[in-house]
Amino acid sequence: MPPTDASANAGAGAAFDHGIATSPPTRESRIGPAADAGADTEDTLDLHLPDEFVALFMEDAGVGGRRSLGAGAGAGAGAGPGEGPGLCATRTTSPSTVPKTDDLLGTVADWGPVSTPAGVLHLVPVRIERDLPIVSRWMNDPAVTAFWGLAGPENAIEEHLRSQLFGDDGRSVPCMGLLEGTPMSYWEIYRADLDPLARHYPARPHDTGVHLLIGAVGDRGRGLGGTLLRAVADLALDKRPACARVVAEPDIRNTPSVAAFLTAGFRFSAEIDLPAKRAALMIRDRSLRHLM
Repeated sequence: MPPTDASANAGAGAAFDHGIATSPPTRESRIGPAADAGADTEDTLDLHLPDEFVALFMEDAGVGGRRSLGAGAGAGAGAGPGEGPGLCATRTTSPSTVPKTDDLLGTVADWGPVSTPAGVLHLVPVRIERDLPIVSRWMNDPAVTAFWGLAGPENAIEEHLRSQLFGDDGRSVPCMGLLEGTPMSYWEIYRADLDPLARHYPARPHDTGVHLLIGAVGDRGRGLGGTLLRAVADLALDKRPACARVVAEPDIRNTPSVAAFLTAGFRFSAEIDLPAKRAALMIRDRSLRHLM
């Protein structure tokens, strides 16, 4: 859960965010009243947790989590640099210099392109030497900073990316979104059930989380957020048979972002309190994907 939302498609100034950005040290928070009373029974926690979840949870509870919920999506990290506005993760281990060749998401690099009403979208794992300048430029856009909190020098943003690319847990994969071959968005695809986010909502094994930043100002305010979110959520469900739900937690104040998730077929499940923000828990269910 890792950065958080910057905005998505309502307003040229909205930067779409959802997500997880690298964030400051984790602070325990409670689930908001709406989450406790409003979530339907379909969101009940499945207590048969996978061994990988138990192992990673113990790891987080012991020497310190590899990923933490932040106060903004990036500023500080918040989502690594900030969760409040975006969800991101910070890791305490020293990253290696060799990117992971596999991950806990079924190898996102192999998911391939997907057709959307806006054109062909392809999620390509970030390569720092190629993508750092553009990601840094996007993160330093004031409209994006408000929710991702990752504004700052390139070396800080590089650390946020490296923590995901070279970390040894494989829970989050940062990607560039290429629309018809042109880089225009930044994504973080992560295992929500293995993330600190799981402490704040009734997670189920293999829940997949998504964070989105539409980078180019010209691509904002055109409805692309909802279109691309729907395509990527369905791609995750297609490529991950064990995943029954795709989840997101945009800042509740970020109405363009929340609206984009609703347009993409996500349902509003509850309001939850995270360390850096009050978020709207959005869920796209496999069982309802053809109805919403």
